[in-house]
Amino acid sequence: MSPSNPALAGTAKPAHLRTNTLVAVLAFAGITDALTQALVFPIVPRLPQYLNAPASDTAWTVTVILLCGAVSTPVMGRLGDMYGKRRMLLVNMGLLVAGSVICALSDSLTPMIIGRALQGLANGIIPLGVSILREETPVVRLPMATAVMLGSLGVGAAVGLPTAALIADKVDWHLLFWIGGALAAVATLFVVRYVPESKVRTGGRVDITGTVGLATGLACLLLAVSKGEDWGWGDGTTLALFAGAAIVLPLWGWFELRTPHPMVDLRTAARPQVLFTNLAAVAIGFTLLAMQLVLPQVLQLPKATGYGLGTSLVVTGLVLAPQGLMLMAATPLSARVTRTKGPKFTLMLGSTVIGLGYLLSMVMMAEVWQLIVASCVVSVGTGLAYAALPTLIMGAVPLSETAAATSLNTLMRAIGNTVASAVAGMVIAHMTIGFHGVELPSENGLRAVLAIGVAAAAASLAIAALIPRSWAASATPTPRSVVETAVGGSSPDGA
Repeated sequence: MSPSNPALAGTAKPAHLRTNTLVAVLAFAGITDALTQALVFPIVPRLPQYLNAPASDTAWTVTVILLCGAVSTPVMGRLGDMYGKRRMLLVNMGLLVAGSVICALSDSLTPMIIGRALQGLANGIIPLGVSILREETPVVRLPMATAVMLGSLGVGAAVGLPTAALIADKVDWHLLFWIGGALAAVATLFVVRYVPESKVRTGGRVDITGTVGLATGLACLLLAVSKGEDWGWGDGTTLALFAGAAIVLPLWGWFELRTPHPMVDLRTAARPQVLFTNLAAVAIGFTLLAMQLVLPQVLQLPKATGYGLGTSLVVTGLVLAPQGLMLMAATPLSARVTRTKGPKFTLMLGSTVIGLGYLLSMVMMAEVWQLIVASCVVSVGTGLAYAALPTLIMGAVPLSETAAATSLNTLMRAIGNTVASAVAGMVIAHMTIGFHGVELPSENGLRAVLAIGVAAAAASLAIAALIPRSWAASATPTPRSVVETAVGGSSPDGA
């Protein structure tokens, strides 16, 4: 492009500003989603008192968001490819606002669970945002834009955890959800104003049978995994749910392979680039939870145990905050490595850094600053890996399938996170010490969970090494100007 051409020169700056604005708006939507999800965690121990319900019942405020998010994420992605990514993003933002308001008005368990369920249904915000960026962002800026979008997860958690802890200690807990709802409403207005609608869509019809089958199979699987420790792994309900998943999911897969417009295109998902990237996402999701479980335990366990640091809820939130900030800070590095070495190398580097961070944490648990350093190393690795995953997926699927494919990858990460929670819960439950008549996690039990994090990072590294290098052939996203010329015909990348 010649700078001497006045017409071209005059449009360069506005296009650059449009991209910056789009990335900022989508990242703000992602931050709002992550913050809303994180706000409840510091008050979970107090919910029985707030809602006048037993702890076994208030635990559903966490479980329901997991179940609804797992079911809705791939569905929202597919609908975004069919009917427009911006349209489905606005649906997700509306659900987030509605869920936050219902939670803010709740004083009993049932409306709280309904509100949290609606917030879980909004979990498609980040994969939809990533797919919009692929359509609208210039090729050279896509790695950075994607990294910023994924980094919004860290910023939301970094702000949400200490803020929620402070508000829960000093102010009415309902304010947490009013803040989340207000931010979601502002983000919705920004999306309406600044985010364009998709130019490329797959069309087709909604696969009702596939949607119901996927929802049923995932609900059975994740409910059994997440509640198995509480109910008992040999309990009839747990076994029945596992059996249901074992029956429904294969039947669902058989149906999806035979329907002309499947909810999840399993043939695309079986491509080596997509398959191994999704398996790596499971391992990455598995690694993330180890630090989330161990760090708060070590910080809040009594000093008299010999390994607990006895900090308050607010201090714990402040110690956790740097993790999210470091995840966001890793985005420029992730984008630079991806541009020069490719996303496969970035994923392998991220997995390696995560493993080193967990090894470091196993020997640095005696002081608060040691935990901060070790957790920040893990977060840098997580930032590298998170940004590489959607880039690998986008390099392996047509533009018209971006939202569905990236949403499925997000689901795989959530499944890894859920399984990690169950495994870590079993380890901690069976490795305890008696302390003044109370069973507490033992130091060896906490180190064992960290060792599992090392193993999961090693698994991610091994799986990432199997991803074919052929991603580069299809990795170039379609610039906005080219997409606009494709309306009414096939997309430039063969969709």
